[in-house]
Amino acid sequence: MATTGNIAIEVEGLCMRYGTNDVLHDVSFTVRRGEVLALLGPNGAGKTSTIEILEGFRMRSGGRVEVFGVDPARGGEQWRARMGIVLQSWRDHPKWRVRELLAYQGSLYEPYSTAQIPRPWNVDELLAAVGLAEHAEKPIKMLSGGQRRRLDVAIGLVGRPELVFLDEPTTGLDPKARRDFHSLVGRIREDLDTTVLMTTHDLVEAEKLADRIIILAGGVIVANGSAEELSRQIVGHDEIRWVQEGEHFVRSMADSTAFARELFTRHGREIRELELRRASLEDTYLTLVQAAESDDTHGSDEHEPGANEPDEHELEGTSR
Repeated sequence: MATTGNIAIEVEGLCMRYGTNDVLHDVSFTVRRGEVLALLGPNGAGKTSTIEILEGFRMRSGGRVEVFGVDPARGGEQWRARMGIVLQSWRDHPKWRVRELLAYQGSLYEPYSTAQIPRPWNVDELLAAVGLAEHAEKPIKMLSGGQRRRLDVAIGLVGRPELVFLDEPTTGLDPKARRDFHSLVGRIREDLDTTVLMTTHDLVEAEKLADRIIILAGGVIVANGSAEELSRQIVGHDEIRWVQEGEHFVRSMADSTAFARELFTRHGREIRELELRRASLEDTYLTLVQAAESDDTHGSDEHEPGANEPDEHELEGTSR
């Protein structure tokens, strides 16, 4: 499997089994360099196993995987130095001071510095970037939960990674800190051309940050695309509300724009208080996961010819 220069991660037919339990089934996807990919799914969907295999921490049961053209199972220290990892929780050293720990962690990356990517990230610049500059001399045990989470992020970034894995990165952060972190993701992506693979249960965060979203359910990929592309897979999920001759109506359609256009064509000034609500990522996620868990068909583009064209019966809507 040849990995091109524009591809950071390539996964083909990935399988993972624990005993007799298959947790990943024929999973295939790629991640481009500089892309932000969000991996979503309910607990037990296989997200953690996928990430650990990509990081080289767990051996897969089958399939092929390359990260920067290297099989993670055989990646050496120089390969690992190109990646950063922000775990959901981290055992730190409570007696260390913030700056000291970051300086020590950063020193481990110095042998892997290159002309293109000098390592590590300057500690003072990094502290400012994650909002810990005022706490640089504090013992780690004195940090609040949100500050400790910022330190987790700083440790994952200190080596100026070309690829960073973010596991629930904003857990425990207050709204301002979460917004600052989102800005930081944009900065490392734009300034450092860093590829980001993140897991999160915050669907608003995924929709805001990710170029592309993969949804795992039951160990298989049930959706892969941008938030907008995924919403289009949920046929009948656009909601239209309107008032006609004093009566309230509501309809659910795949193409609300076409429906509204036809509605005005037929009824004109009779239509009042028209509202269109597009399917959200949350709608998409819940629908696809529920369908997968009940073994229903998920995320299909196929529909009967003319399924998006409203007929006279549809235009009558459902009064409320």
